Amino acid sequence: MDTPDSSTSTRGQRLDIWLWAARFFKTRGLAQKAVSGGHVRLNGQRAKPSREVRPGDRLEIQRGIERWDVAVTGTARRRGPATEARGLYEETAESQARREADRERRSLERAAAPRFLGRPDKKGRRELRKLKEQSE
Repeated sequence: MDTPDSSTSTRGQRLDIWLWAARFFKTRGLAQKAVSGGHVRLNGQRAKPSREVRPGDRLEIQRGIERWDVAVTGTARRRGPATEARGLYEETAESQARREADRERRSLERAAAPRFLGRPDKKGRRELRKLKEQSE
């Protein structure tokens, strides 16, 4: 098992490679695009994909509608399992609470949204006709 040891965790690593190794992005190319597009901030500032990340740095990562605020705790020689990837960073409590609240809100919105399962059947068409007649 190749875990981040003291020799690798104190050295810097390219930001795009770190994001890929920490499993925030599926490919290194997606990580590069996100950094170049301003979706990743290093210590509060925009950064280039080649910028070095070291333990102690703070990252703000925006992926789609989710946002993480993390502190870098180490670097990795390779992209390993998710358990190793989680050891490369520590998410702030505020970030976890915000993401959980957003996830709950989206779940409630989905549950309240009307569901359309295709074309209405005969009964559904009758109900639609009644609604249209009532509104006229």
